[in-house]
Amino acid sequence: MLPVVVVHGGAGHIPKERIDSYISGGCSAARAGYAVLRGGGSSIDAVVEAVTQMENNPAFNAGCGSVLNMKGEVEMDASVMDGKTLGCGAVSCVRNIANPIQLARLVMDKTSHVYLTAEGANQFAQSMGVPEVPQESLITEYARMRWKKNLAPEANPVECQMGKMGTVGAVAVDSEGNIACATSTGGMLNKMEGRVSDSSCIGSGSYADNKLGAVSTTGHGEAIMKVTLARLILFHMEQGQSAEAASDLALAYMKSRVNGIGGVVTVDPQGNWAARFSSRQMIWATAQKDTLHYGLNTGEHFTQSIDEPR
Repeated sequence: MLPVVVVHGGAGHIPKERIDSYISGGCSAARAGYAVLRGGGSSIDAVVEAVTQMENNPAFNAGCGSVLNMKGEVEMDASVMDGKTLGCGAVSCVRNIANPIQLARLVMDKTSHVYLTAEGANQFAQSMGVPEVPQESLITEYARMRWKKNLAPEANPVECQMGKMGTVGAVAVDSEGNIACATSTGGMLNKMEGRVSDSSCIGSGSYADNKLGAVSTTGHGEAIMKVTLARLILFHMEQGQSAEAASDLALAYMKSRVNGIGGVVTVDPQGNWAARFSSRQMIWATAQKDTLHYGLNTGEHFTQSIDEPR
């Protein structure tokens, strides 16, 4: 069953014309993470590589595809966690950085802290030699169009969140049985400046523990934080639930308790995995035993050889 990597590309409702780019991007990210694992790399290397691939893909709400805040600017959040040591790193409200997930990894590896935010995170990036990129390089025409559309007085907030609701993330177990997770996002469309998402909050947007498993979440961040969704799923797994059953229980609780919808990818120490969601759609992809699994709609599960182009 090992190694395995599972990725998600965000929960919500994806416009038909963007579905192919989401699915191919998710599959490519799973392949990239699996290539690391197949080459003997660690789970932490694999999840960071998978998420980096999605941050570099403008289809996703992370990195160069991030949504814009009220002022029309990009502020990004990310977190990473190593299940072997419980080491973790997180950043929020970062600007002018191409890959926030790599900066979160540096926080974990190079500081005694867990979480850096805003200007402090950017100063740390500078001290680590992380290159700054122009704000414009992180803004797509699609993101700008949707930002402007949402500013209109007659804007439908539900419709405006379509297509970019959620985050990107990955969980993995390597050949040595070590577990990791990574999550990254541009946040919520037209959010207040300084708003922090669940993606950078350890226990809500991500959590990994070799003794239990790993989770990366996506969806409505405020709801996810209220129920600490990632850790809640692992609590259910501690009680003997499978990755799939634990994910469904926690998503159902979030819906009933705070009327929140979202999705998760979950893995246990044996390599059993789940990709579950209460939203209309969630792009997910898994690489395991040289096979690629993927889907978008409820009940979908396609498989093919990992080396076969999609």
